[in-house]
Amino acid sequence: MELIRAKIRVRYLLPMVVIAAAGVAGLFTSGAAHAAPSSALKASDPITYSSLPSSYIAPGRALFESNCSSCHGPDAEGSAVAPVLQGFGPATVDFWVSTGRMPLANPTAEPIRKPPKFTRRETLEIAAFVASTAPTVSDFPNGIPKVNTASASLANGNSLFVLNCAPCHTITGAGDALAGGFFAPSLHRATATQVAEAIRTGPTAMPHFGPGNLSDSQVADIVAFVTGPIQNPNNRGGIGLGEIGPVAEGFIGLLIGVGGLMLVALWIGDRS
Repeated sequence: MELIRAKIRVRYLLPMVVIAAAGVAGLFTSGAAHAAPSSALKASDPITYSSLPSSYIAPGRALFESNCSSCHGPDAEGSAVAPVLQGFGPATVDFWVSTGRMPLANPTAEPIRKPPKFTRRETLEIAAFVASTAPTVSDFPNGIPKVNTASASLANGNSLFVLNCAPCHTITGAGDALAGGFFAPSLHRATATQVAEAIRTGPTAMPHFGPGNLSDSQVADIVAFVTGPIQNPNNRGGIGLGEIGPVAEGFIGLLIGVGGLMLVALWIGDRS
């Protein structure tokens, strides 16, 4: 009898020990895997700022005069219906034009993202002309940012995004309405360059984060997080349900689970 009991104990305890050991090993392995990005070495130049050739200025002036000067003035000096562009550097112009927010057919309309009107070369030509009208003020990029995310930390990017970006753009980057009639746009279609330009130039109501607020490495981390997990989420275990987190998942679980149990209970009650 004692031998039988011992065999039963071994039979049931051994799998539990194996499962527990596997769980502990998985915990350490998972922790190491998640810790790796945050400890990764930074690229020596996570962001480089490309200057625009002077040959772009003349064609940029022609494009600006025919598409932008009616509101911003012939030398980007601004007017009663449009702000001054002088001194804000090429990255500011590149963001607005490359995202299709400018030019506006109606200067009183809210600028929203749409297909850009100009080619990439034409956009950079307009940016080069505007940059030539005045020296770029401090804290604004004096060139077009090119972001290197090869050694960026997704863990650090996540923390910085939650702290600085999620309150307006939401934790999923889907965008949201703000006070005063402003709107934080979706980040799901933004390129790496556009994300960096928005951070450094602060379009519309968005804060302007200069190098004193966020380093180039930190900007690269945010860009990597936005263009990675935000734009390409890994929906483990099922569908994304709008990418709005566990609230939707819990609601669907309650709806299907509790609703299904109620239907089964009603069916059993009818049969009895």
